[in-house]
Amino acid sequence: MKILIVEDEMEIAKIIQTTLERESFDCMVAYDGLTALDLFQQQAPDLIILDLMLPKLDGLEVCTRIRQKVNTKDPYILMLTAKGEEIDRVIGLSTGADDYLVKPFSPIELVARVRALLRRSLRHGGSQNNVYETPHFMVDLDKHSAVKKLEDNTEDTLELTTLEFNLLSTFMSYPGRVWSRTQLIDKLWGNDFFGDERVVDTHVRRLRKKIEPDTANPTFIKTVVGVGYKFEDETSS
Repeated sequence: MKILIVEDEMEIAKIIQTTLERESFDCMVAYDGLTALDLFQQQAPDLIILDLMLPKLDGLEVCTRIRQKVNTKDPYILMLTAKGEEIDRVIGLSTGADDYLVKPFSPIELVARVRALLRRSLRHGGSQNNVYETPHFMVDLDKHSAVKKLEDNTEDTLELTTLEFNLLSTFMSYPGRVWSRTQLIDKLWGNDFFGDERVVDTHVRRLRKKIEPDTANPTFIKTVVGVGYKFEDETSS
């Protein structure tokens, strides 16, 4: 697994690099935002540890540009910041970060967060076999099929429109990630979209009707107020 560390404080970058290399990860380091984008293009990392405050290009802008790139590897992003306010966390996640770690942090916590993110790609399939699987759902991109797993160990085939299928696939590709409406529009419609971004809410409501036990209190597709939506599916759900 390749990890790109983007941190302008050399001492902190070195600590992160040493910690992760002890765990057998292949690490590379960038000390500013522009270099980070160059290394991302050249090396296609599996995960990026991204500091929020960077010279030349800040972490939020780096994250946004990476998520906007098409036909490239879509890595997990763990954002680092010295700030602990809720608004910073929400802004970071809304730009496409998958997790958020506040400085100072322990090496043990860092490794745990990294492993948790990378386990998602192993547990949920991913681009290698085009199958995403969570405790209650499975989506097969090649077969264009989606099923919900029931308590009696049977499966219920979901009758989804193409847009609903693509929306569920997008959510399941990154469980826990917060998606803004703009990001979902880019994923689902691309440059062909014209209209109000609130159309996303309509399709989310329709999808919820097909997968949620109670649409008034969603279990899987959660609303993140002021930002957008995220998909969660834990064993205890």
